[in-house]
Amino acid sequence: MDTTVRIRAARRADKDSIAALIADALQPSSVAAWLVPDPATRRRILADVVGIWVEHAMFFGDIYLTDDLTAAAVGFRRYRPIPAPANYPARLADAAGPHSDRFDLLHQALARQHPTEPHYHLTFLAVAPPAQQAGRGKALLAHHHSRVDRVGLPSWTTATAALNLYARYGYTPRAELTLPDGPTLYPMRRNPDPRSNEWPLNT
Repeated sequence: MDTTVRIRAARRADKDSIAALIADALQPSSVAAWLVPDPATRRRILADVVGIWVEHAMFFGDIYLTDDLTAAAVGFRRYRPIPAPANYPARLADAAGPHSDRFDLLHQALARQHPTEPHYHLTFLAVAPPAQQAGRGKALLAHHHSRVDRVGLPSWTTATAALNLYARYGYTPRAELTLPDGPTLYPMRRNPDPRSNEWPLNT
């Protein structure tokens, strides 16, 4: 049986599927419970809010996914400041309703931790629960790093789990971030690996 993980760039038609799989992966987490305490509406709200950022990444970042649509990596190319999603306050209110304030708090807290230098922000690395522990997350991380190393960019992410996986790929922890009356998040940074520069550095 062929167990090779095949990765491709996302297409616009994949947006809803990517948002759904990220919501499925996030739903059991303490962060998701803090954002949307009601388990009956949590997945729907997560998918709607994540969908805003997935769409935004199609303009200002990159999305790669396994060809079976069970895992995805969503990130933003922060070579310079990028705008917020179009009509974001109104769209967030429509998507999250009374939970909008929690999403705003999370966004503001994460923004304060971001590096000011050019970097690549790995926003979501998600594997659908039935497909976890099968190497898909590792394959997406390896693919991601093969790209950012070639242009000499550091990579930044904020982890809620899988800290050991990120550490194995060169991420080092920064100051922890605890949400008000909520869980702790773990910002992590990875410097580019000069041994992987198959292309010239982008000067």
